[in-house]
Amino acid sequence: MESPASVRLFCRDSGGDASLGDTLRQRGWQVRNGSIFESSGSCCCHEHVAENEVGLVALDALSSDELRRLEASMIKSRCPWVGLVDESGLADGDTRRLIINLCLGYAMQPVDADRIDGLLWMATDLMRLQRRESESQQQAATEAGADSGEYEMVGTTPAMWQLFKTIRKIAAVDASVCIHGESGTGKELTAQAIHERSPRAAGPFHAINCGALPDNLIQSELFGHEKGAFTGAGQRKIGRIEAASGGTLFLDEIGDLPLELQVNLLRFLETRRLQRVGGLNEISVDVRILAATHVDLAKAVDDGRFREDLYHRLNVLQITVPALREHPEDIEILANFFFKRFAGDKPACLKGFSRESLAVMQQYAWPGNVRELINRVRRAMVMCEGRLIQPEDLGIERRRIHRHVLTLEQARERAERDSLLAALARNKYRIHPAADELGVSRVTMYRLLNKHGIPRSPGESASGLGTSTSPAHP
Repeated sequence: MESPASVRLFCRDSGGDASLGDTLRQRGWQVRNGSIFESSGSCCCHEHVAENEVGLVALDALSSDELRRLEASMIKSRCPWVGLVDESGLADGDTRRLIINLCLGYAMQPVDADRIDGLLWMATDLMRLQRRESESQQQAATEAGADSGEYEMVGTTPAMWQLFKTIRKIAAVDASVCIHGESGTGKELTAQAIHERSPRAAGPFHAINCGALPDNLIQSELFGHEKGAFTGAGQRKIGRIEAASGGTLFLDEIGDLPLELQVNLLRFLETRRLQRVGGLNEISVDVRILAATHVDLAKAVDDGRFREDLYHRLNVLQITVPALREHPEDIEILANFFFKRFAGDKPACLKGFSRESLAVMQQYAWPGNVRELINRVRRAMVMCEGRLIQPEDLGIERRRIHRHVLTLEQARERAERDSLLAALARNKYRIHPAADELGVSRVTMYRLLNKHGIPRSPGESASGLGTSTSPAHP
């Protein structure tokens, strides 16, 4: 048995409960005493609990206001809590709710030594499990790209690894880039990631949505204007292109740019010089242009809605952000990542996702891609009244999900493929450790990769390996 962790005992009096402290020390616990409230009246319990400590708090004779301040402090703490309470405390509704929402368990006073010892051991085991899970999630997030400079782009599948690899390649080349992808896939995040990994990272990054501005304002927004250039132009304005000099300009929804302004943008790309609206002098600007669209620009060119010469100027390098349905194995890690990011919005009692909600998310088509996932997770975190998010909290109706009837053989194939992808992600695509984890030989591992069309490294093409690397749709 591991040695007990420390216990931080909070009472009204900073001296704590001497008899309880002695009892716990006799059982091998390291006990530190603390006061619930500081001399100023504020409650900062969370600031005094060490990383390896369990919080033990006496809840007797506290007013509603004191319980409110204590609750706010306990919510900020990451340690598990055990409550100490007497019969009068349990009769109080505010005290009961604090115990239900924030405490792992409670012990009645006078304290039964065996019961409190068991509760503290349970809290200690939970604390160690939480730390292990936190470390595992941190490692997974790092491997997925969340902490590797790609902002909040998270993924462990071949589709996402290929995206990360392409970002690194494109970032090193100072040429125009056209980013393709459906709405909500993260095209602006991709542009930010390219900028952050480029030699221009120290310069500014400006983004403008070409489809969100009125036609009469786009030219002034992009190129700026001189004082008096038009009615309402009371002073000179620097345009987005000029403001991004030395850095990167991201033009979102470039396909919505009016034809007459496409000529001006083309001229700038050719000369790297611009004129403000109402100005006579040309200004040299050193800026890299990244453009994104959810429409097929090649088809727009054929239809006469987009200039062919501008298309070729922008489309020097291309990158495609995959739709969420193309890498469903990332749904769970994405959901957990955003749950942790928006943890400040959730009720204290909410702990995560139920297995049923995760299964429903895997089956859902996600027409709004990652943006929709973020919105549904945030809404569920606010609306959920239980300890785990359920499908109804996400607003995903089971009857709306298109279910595929699988044969037993198809179910086995899917489970086998999912296990291979998970093992590869956990072992950073190192074949030998992944094979050892799955209990198969390297020869068998290579055979299975070929069978399911899974590349042997994140950036490797699937050609010659069998079927497509795109994950099967749920």
